[in-house]
Amino acid sequence: MMDQRKRKRMVSNRESARRSRMRKQKHLDNLATHVDQLMNENSQIVTSLNVTSQFYLNVDAENSVLRAQLDELTHRLRSLNEIITCLDLTSCLFDTETDEDASMNMHGDEFLSPWNLLPVNQPIMGTADMLIMH
Repeated sequence: MMDQRKRKRMVSNRESARRSRMRKQKHLDNLATHVDQLMNENSQIVTSLNVTSQFYLNVDAENSVLRAQLDELTHRLRSLNEIITCLDLTSCLFDTETDEDASMNMHGDEFLSPWNLLPVNQPIMGTADMLIMH
């Protein structure tokens, strides 16, 4: 009887140990599956981050170009406004024509006016050494 109880307990302990090993193995398998999922997610996040970083660099480069164009166009606008101001001042100073002279000048003499010879859409070019006072 004692041997039978001992044997029964031994068999029971073996079964319990086997079930414990199986639970442990199942837990390890679940952890390995979870690690694979996390690695896949990590890979996708890294890919997304790389794409986003490249997009950011492209947008940043485009912004730099647009800022440079804005600076250039702002400078050109200031220059053209200064020219318009100068032209307005000189036309006010030298406006001694009569109305008949003005209408003749507007209709008959417009091609000979030096201001009509300037190309309208051409940039005003200059170098930095032109601005230096000697």
